[in-house]
Amino acid sequence: MAGTGDNARAEVDRSDAAYWAPGDHILWRYRGNGPRSPAGAHSPVHICRPVTVVQDTDELLAVWMAPGTECIRPVLADGSSVHAEPLATRYTAPRTVARSTWFGRGVLKLARPGEPWSVWLFWDRGWSFRNWYVNLEEPRTRWAGGVDSEDHFLDIAVHPDRSWRWLDEDEFAQAQRVGLMDRDTARRVREAGRAAVGVINAWGAPFRDGWENWRPDPRWHVPALPDDWDRTPSHMPS
Repeated sequence: MAGTGDNARAEVDRSDAAYWAPGDHILWRYRGNGPRSPAGAHSPVHICRPVTVVQDTDELLAVWMAPGTECIRPVLADGSSVHAEPLATRYTAPRTVARSTWFGRGVLKLARPGEPWSVWLFWDRGWSFRNWYVNLEEPRTRWAGGVDSEDHFLDIAVHPDRSWRWLDEDEFAQAQRVGLMDRDTARRVREAGRAAVGVINAWGAPFRDGWENWRPDPRWHVPALPDDWDRTPSHMPS
């Protein structure tokens, strides 16, 4: 498990290097779900979270989302929470985006290149470890200012006793009903979920790696949400 960096850096577009350094600020973003446009373009970004890089290597990108981080999240057209909408119309009701503050404890996100999920770690008060959360998603695309992905609705909770359970199966099914996910994509997501369960049952990385004992560098400050949070990705060398 990697340690923290020597100093926190302001957000940068690292177009001159293949990797970010510990302490760099980047954006962790999700595009809206649904088929691409006829021109092949992705849906606009509807979730954006400024994060601090913990580790960035060939094997793993680890980032920290600090408490108090200003983020972009989807909301209903009247500004109310998406989850206030009944499931039957949750994905068809008009939406927009809004700035909001992450009020929970911080979240450590771990992602292996090319893997169709990321693993998030949650703590309660006093750094009491709560659980891991496997977020099934499109493998992340790196760009100069961060990473972009698309959430796949279905998730897995993993507890300290190594037990696990599926989450949001109702939302996964509803997304298919309303056309946000076609049959082939849904099949791939289920396969990815079963692969993730295989890693959990074998207690493979990152569950075995001790990240629950990690702590952020106290000198890091909370990264700011830039005005151009939805900018078109610029090139990130590989």
